[in-house]
Amino acid sequence: MQLATVSTRTQTGLSAPPVRVEVHVSAGLPSLSISGLVETAVKESRDRVCAAIRNSGLQVPDGRIVVSLAPADLPKSGSRFDLPIALGILAASGQVPPERLASCECYGELALSGELQSVPALLPSVMHAQGAGCDVLVPSKCAAELARLHGTNIYLAEHLLDAVKFLQGSKELPRVSPPDSADTITTYEDFADICGQHQARRAMLIAAAGGHNILLCGSPGTGKSMLATRFPALLPPLTDAAALESAALYSLAQQPLPEWRTTPFRAPHHTASAAALVGGSAKPKPGEISLAHHGVLFLDELPEFSRPVLEALREPLETGHITIARAGQSCEFPARFQLVAAMNPCPCGYAGDPSRECRCSPDLVRRYQQRISGPLLDRIDMSVALTRSPFLFKERVSGNETTASMCATMAPALRLQRTRGASNARLSAAATREFCWPDSAGMGLLEKAATRYGMSMRACDRVLRVARTIADLDGFATTNAPAITEALAFRSLSGNSR
Repeated sequence: MQLATVSTRTQTGLSAPPVRVEVHVSAGLPSLSISGLVETAVKESRDRVCAAIRNSGLQVPDGRIVVSLAPADLPKSGSRFDLPIALGILAASGQVPPERLASCECYGELALSGELQSVPALLPSVMHAQGAGCDVLVPSKCAAELARLHGTNIYLAEHLLDAVKFLQGSKELPRVSPPDSADTITTYEDFADICGQHQARRAMLIAAAGGHNILLCGSPGTGKSMLATRFPALLPPLTDAAALESAALYSLAQQPLPEWRTTPFRAPHHTASAAALVGGSAKPKPGEISLAHHGVLFLDELPEFSRPVLEALREPLETGHITIARAGQSCEFPARFQLVAAMNPCPCGYAGDPSRECRCSPDLVRRYQQRISGPLLDRIDMSVALTRSPFLFKERVSGNETTASMCATMAPALRLQRTRGASNARLSAAATREFCWPDSAGMGLLEKAATRYGMSMRACDRVLRVARTIADLDGFATTNAPAITEALAFRSLSGNSR
């Protein structure tokens, strides 16, 4: 009788709890059983593992083989346990030195030929393994995904026999190396392409500088989508830690990984369900708001989204995370995104447009705008009303303010916010009182506006944070009356005065 243990991990949201694959070989009728709250894909690994071992020229030990995936009360799913089960059987039967497995975590699906297949959502598990200081043995087909970890302790095997020889010490395996495009940043179209809309440009600059949520309201063709799709270009590249967290979320969602350090930009269609937006399914996966973590979530045609979908955004906008609870498990995903929304003023789109007559009744316009609830509007810091600009060919040729010049304008404000420890939009209540408190004239303006419009305390705090960003951009040490006035003007547009 022999016993061997192989280390691996299962996946539960962004966490990756460790799993011990314990293999016991004893005398008896030939059999292989797997226990430990395993799902069908894990149970089916019995036939795959035995066939892969034999087709690799190795021996499946005669007798009774018991495989236990501990802890027994932790759910295990997927085919990632094939390789650790196979290596555990080989170690228990004396074909692999057990001591070489003590500091190594293994992942991989086995083909019947013994070839190692890729494993979905592997990046978060390997991140945790690296944090624990373990060597990692994975299929070479996962190299592109794991290259973002820049790890020298991640070994790549193409076949079960390669893994066995590596553990026996008779073969060296290649390691993960960073890709050539690791520092590539996505290029966006330039703000110089947009003619006119100077107030909207100013609003986008303020929103990008302070991390504020913004709503664009205007008739079709006024440039709402052009402004929104260029907005990520104003945001600084992600840090390595933020880029790695974003890549882990994309890995869990089984979507192509974004370019390294590129700000995520997600633009779901207005027919998206609540589960698609916030995440869900029987096995919780990240939704669009989590894929937009550290980036931008663009919701075009905002009133066309269903009411339950929009209401599901309220808590993540406030807390920066979403908890998805199912009968079997509960997972928490980060969702610290910046909301950029766009809408028409009415169903036909031309209410208030001087060049086109609106065909909607006042009651229809009111009902259309009320599709966006007050609590959701309360969480949007800025609103901008866009009007149709005349065709200015001379301005288009001579050039507008470019994205590069807007970024240069933002740079001092971003440096100030780094000294505060967070962007202005993410300041805590105490930090808001410390850094955003206005002078006497500004406080008087805010008190009058709060009384007249019935603004909530949350709305007042958001006005203070926007005003602090305006003061940062304009080079003022205090949040003065002009900054409060401009912040209130952006708050009151499109009826967002709550």
